Amino acid sequence: MMLTIVVYCLLAALAEVIGGALVLGRTQWPARVQEYLLALGAGFLLSLVFVELVPEALAGGGSEAPLLMLAGYAVLHFFEHTVVGHLHFGEETHHEVMVSRAASISTFLGLFVHAFFDGFTIAVGMQFNFTLGLLVFVAVLLHKVPEGLTIASVMLSAKCKRSTAFAASIAIGVATLIGAIAALALGGVSDRMVSLAFAFSAGIATYVGASDLIPEINHSRNRVIPVLVFAGMVLFYVGKRMLEG
Repeated sequence: MMLTIVVYCLLAALAEVIGGALVLGRTQWPARVQEYLLALGAGFLLSLVFVELVPEALAGGGSEAPLLMLAGYAVLHFFEHTVVGHLHFGEETHHEVMVSRAASISTFLGLFVHAFFDGFTIAVGMQFNFTLGLLVFVAVLLHKVPEGLTIASVMLSAKCKRSTAFAASIAIGVATLIGAIAALALGGVSDRMVSLAFAFSAGIATYVGASDLIPEINHSRNRVIPVLVFAGMVLFYVGKRMLEG
């Protein structure tokens, strides 16, 4: 089981690196495609949160679960809005407006923490319930490539070397694996610890869906985007039925 979880988290990390490589390889990836992935991911993740993660966290974590979910939400909010001064998903296209080195470092730190909790959430979910963990993996995977695009393009906009930009995307991918290892270490302590960590990760997933992805796609003027949020919800339902069947 442990090796399986690491493999899935490695795939999520590789998606991060692919996103960085797309920017560095000067591959033109339309902004609409990024928005589509984020919209699908938002719908999928929010469905996962409300239909599976929150009910399972309450059932497994008992009276401590609501506080831990709030703590998970608050921790990610703190890092992304206290440490980070410039953070959004997608390629940095306004190259005439240079991103400062300080802003690029804060973006890196914020995404590093974000990626850590991505890996943490996948691993905890798979330890708690493997099928549920697979759904978490899909939800995370849908925003991993745009995340890689973000860090590489911000680094380039800050006039960092191309090798530095690529190293940053790799480092954020590694953060996903570190998060998974941390979750696996908790799992080695006790089943109770896994249940409590699961409640914490449910709060994290809530933050990513409601405070990261939805506000990002709400900036779009593309009327297809809201439809794709609902498509993400349908995708969740279909995926859930397929895994259960």
